[in-house]
Amino acid sequence: MNLRDRLKLYVITDRRLKDEESSVKAALEGGATAIQLRIKNASTREMVNVALKIRKICNDYNALFFVNDRVDIALASKADGVHVGSEDMPVHLVKEIAPNLIVGASARSVEEAIAAERAGADYIGAGSVFPTGSKKDAIIIGLKTLQDIVKNVKIPVIAIGGINHENVREVLKTGVDGIAVISAIIGAKDVKKATMEMIHIMNEAKSHKTTNKV
Repeated sequence: MNLRDRLKLYVITDRRLKDEESSVKAALEGGATAIQLRIKNASTREMVNVALKIRKICNDYNALFFVNDRVDIALASKADGVHVGSEDMPVHLVKEIAPNLIVGASARSVEEAIAAERAGADYIGAGSVFPTGSKKDAIIIGLKTLQDIVKNVKIPVIAIGGINHENVREVLKTGVDGIAVISAIIGAKDVKKATMEMIHIMNEAKSHKTTNKV
């Protein structure tokens, strides 16, 4: 599988909803292709300990493992990559320090996406597409800007922010390579079932698009 395929369903942890180990295992059992460990307000030691456990689980399911923000945690846990936002370490510095990591960068505009690609980012996390409870102060970019980002960069683009089972079809129409989800999966009563349902909808949408092209 190439990077585009492996970013298809990118699930981000949130311990306010469920603990990392059980939710990651359930999401991977349901078909998630990538996991991002996102922990706020925890000690470095605790983050390393959790990251090492998630690394092992991702290995068991042949899924990519990313760490949010923290390059040191990503390196210590032998993660596949790190995701950085506009307030985090610049992409070009991450590439200098950790040339073997896959580096994802957040973008809220076409200009930010192009800049991240030029700096060496391997994929773009574009959003927030819709309002989201996970990030109250998120800037909403909408589907039109998302589509424009997809058209203006050559690296994979994954959509993030407020994406759920009801609106994912509209998101996929923009041409994104994948979606990143927190609440719709980690916040679900049955994480595995929610993941399987999301994969099913995504596969249906892809099949429909292919059929229309023929």
